[in-house]
Order: sequence, then structure tokens, then C-alpha cells
Amino acid sequence: MRIPAHSVCTAIRDDIVAGVYERGGRLTEELLARRYGVSRVPVREALRTLEAEGFVVTRRHAGACVAEPNEREAADLLEMRMLLEPLGAARAAQRRTEAHLKVLRGLVRLGQERARRGHSDDLRSLGGWFHETLAQASGSPALTSTLAQLRHKIAWMYAVEAPANPAESWAEHGGIVDAVARGDSERARAITALHTERASAAHRLRFPGRGDSGDRPDRVRTSQHPVNMTGLRH
Repeated sequence: MRIPAHSVCTAIRDDIVAGVYERGGRLTEELLARRYGVSRVPVREALRTLEAEGFVVTRRHAGACVAEPNEREAADLLEMRMLLEPLGAARAAQRRTEAHLKVLRGLVRLGQERARRGHSDDLRSLGGWFHETLAQASGSPALTSTLAQLRHKIAWMYAVEAPANPAESWAEHGGIVDAVARGDSERARAITALHTERASAAHRLRFPGRGDSGDRPDRVRTSQHPVNMTGLRH
């Protein structure tokens, strides 16, 4: 069975974000095909997609390599997210469905419960699902796709400090959902802008300064995302 290129793309992207491949490292089609158990055709397609997304660059005499974004490019990503997430929340207030509201409210209840119990390990993934669902509720595939790419790239470039008061963060999530449910786009935009600004302050560059390899892995670690296994995330 032919493995689709988007599955290969997801696996390579996840491994770049996880640090399996060091910045600037070569990504040869043959080695990637062998690692993920696929032919070179979907690998070639995946690399083209990842280059368009900014995770991969093509260099003369070297071929495909992991990109090496600088501090200014990393800062731009946070600024773009601070502009686009409030827009997405405002659109969600106008276009959300009852299904979106049900999922958002469920995530808020779960996040608030985990925060009260001090189960901080679950909160980051719950927050990611919340913002992904909020973006989908905007009814804009282009905005949803752009925000997803931003989240991936920000996770690659930044380490995030846990909030000092996770209950407060989840109270903000709850306020966003309340505004979305009421159809109050301006309120949804304002709360999301405040929430995103506070969250951005907790981000710390993994690779401060071009050429600083302090956080780079000494060698390529074992991939955690073999493509031909069941349960691959899409």
C-alpha cells in the first residue's frame, strides 16, 4: 500500500520539531525513505511541502537541509500569532457550530479540572487542542492552516515555561468560549489578544543567536514517528 505524502510530511515535520534532525542537517531522500519505510516519491513530495512551510531549505551542492531560522524570524512568528489568533476567535464568534462549542466547552472543563488538581503534564496538549479547535471554528481553512503551521514552527523554535497560575490561563480559555458562544466577536478578539500576549511572554528561544548550537542534539536521535505504523497522527 502506498503511503500518502501528507503522512510522510507529518512524520518528518514532527521529527524536525522534536529535534530528531539538527538545524542545518541534510535530509537525503534515500535515508528518509529507509527511516520511514516508504519509497522516495512521497519523501520528495513531503520535502517540497516542508520547504514551502519553512522547515526545509534547498542548498546548492547539499540538497534538502533543515532550515536555520534566525531570532528575527522567530520573533515574527510570535507576532503573527498574536495578530491571527484574535482574528480567528472573532471569526469563530460569527461562524462557530454547536459541535465546535461542545468540544471547546469540554476542553475548558477538562483543563480547569486538571489545573485544580495540579496535573500540569496534560495542560499543554489540552491547550493545543483548544486553540486548534478555536481556529477550526473560524470557518476559514486558510486561517486554520496558517495557525497550524505557526504552532508547529513556534514549538520547534521555542521552549515554553509552564504558567505560574494555570487556573488563570484556563479561566481565560473559558472567557473566550463564553464570548464565542454569545456571538460577541469583539469580546472574543480582546480576550484572545490578552491571552496570546501573556502566553508569548513565556516563550524562550531554543536556539538563541545564529550559529549557537548549545541546544542542538549532538547526533540524530531515533525517530519517534515511523510512517508505516498504525496510529500515525494526521
